[in-house]
Amino acid sequence: MSEKQVFIFGAGYSGKAFARANAEAITIFGTTRSAEKFEALRQAGIAPLLFHGALTPEIGETLETTTHLVISVAPEEAGDPVLLAARKAIEAMPALRWIGYLSTVGVYGNYDGAWVDETAECRPVSKRSSMRVAAERDWLQLGLETGKPVAILRLSGIYGPGRNALVNLENGTARRLVKPDQVFNRIHCDDIAGALWHLIGGNRGGIFNVTDDEPAPPQDVVTYAASLMGVEPPPEIPFETAQLSPMARSFYGENKRVANAAIKAAGYRFRYPDYRQAFDRMWADGSWRDGEPRSPMKVDNRNASPRVI
Repeated sequence: MSEKQVFIFGAGYSGKAFARANAEAITIFGTTRSAEKFEALRQAGIAPLLFHGALTPEIGETLETTTHLVISVAPEEAGDPVLLAARKAIEAMPALRWIGYLSTVGVYGNYDGAWVDETAECRPVSKRSSMRVAAERDWLQLGLETGKPVAILRLSGIYGPGRNALVNLENGTARRLVKPDQVFNRIHCDDIAGALWHLIGGNRGGIFNVTDDEPAPPQDVVTYAASLMGVEPPPEIPFETAQLSPMARSFYGENKRVANAAIKAAGYRFRYPDYRQAFDRMWADGSWRDGEPRSPMKVDNRNASPRVI
């Protein structure tokens, strides 16, 4: 069977970028929790389905012909809702060849600015990252049980059209918080898409850090964006005096430089090896305003930092 059919559990921002990069016109299905998002999924090239934690007959029928399964749903305290559903459906997925799970570099926890790769010990600090470690383990175990390759993509702070420092400067939400020696890792959504398609193309399993080449202080990113726009960057704010939510503050308690040699060794070449190249392109073609912004007060659990890119 040579034809591919991809099913995305949780077709959000990264899932839509993945679908837009579909060069082979492969059929892609994706789930959302709201029918109001159906049209946005269709515009990205995704056939939408509703998923609220339990398989529907329509989802079950679609999974029967799915060859590549992508999971982009955060785990819950009771476990990974997709994994629980998939265990019941796996025997009814005769065409399945590959599973991809979108995780987070947050699983590594804090390394005081040192470099880490996929061999580093996972010592998560937050509960949300601890649940990711458990979900990774369970998906890898499912792969062993079924004989299917499972790729774990550990993503850093996600940015791209509609979600970047240029947008934040325009709408007045950009801040330059300064914590000495603090860096964050980041990844453009197009490189998430590119890495996924590359791994799918070879049905390749394993653990891969999907992050660009340059962990950098978040205030430097804002400063660079301001230089492109020709505006003054916002004043620096010392971390110690900044007013932050407990969740936002917790992100600054994790400091590491994440290496990406494994995904490069697998043959993937980054479209945007650093944030400057990405910002230069988005500014030049005007795409920085496109795409969907983050919802107010919402932090994507896959990101390495809350609205800090």
